[in-house]
Amino acid sequence: MSKYEIPFLTACINAFGRRFSMTRQAAYRYLKEHQGLSFLIEFYDVEHLQSMDETIDDLLVICQKNGGALG
Repeated sequence: MSKYEIPFLTACINAFGRRFSMTRQAAYRYLKEHQGLSFLIEFYDVEHLQSMDETIDDLLVICQKNGGALG
């Protein structure tokens, strides 16, 4: 993992939590449980080039496909 990925993951977790009125801890648990964090790590090279809103939209789709119920 590069030194740039950790701040990106942190920003994504915080933004996801804000959008869905979740604490940072709840957002982290949700993203971890529904493979959102794995997605961000695997596709960092593409996702970090998008706007945060687009990244959160992508996360929502991935998490819903993996059993998440937000949306």
